[in-house]
Amino acid sequence: MPVRELNEDERASWLGALRKWTLAREGKAIHRSFEFKDFSEAFGFMVRVALIAEKRDHHPEWSNVYNKVEITLTTHDADGLSLRDVNMAKDIDALL
Repeated sequence: MPVRELNEDERASWLGALRKWTLAREGKAIHRSFEFKDFSEAFGFMVRVALIAEKRDHHPEWSNVYNKVEITLTTHDADGLSLRDVNMAKDIDALL
């Protein structure tokens, strides 16, 4: 079954539930910044996210500088934001 891009109303509704995530790329993605105590804590978080990403076969675009992690989620197969991104964001939030 093909992955479908969320429409404007769906994006708005889901973003209400993902309060710390913001729309990015003209509504085609969501983004969140994380800050941790130190590099080890940030890296440990990234490892936990990587395990979820592998299980879901849905991998984030991300970067890490010392204790900061930036994550952007988008679904390339849908050419934008999909429920796969929403579910991944909820799983990431549950790690904190």
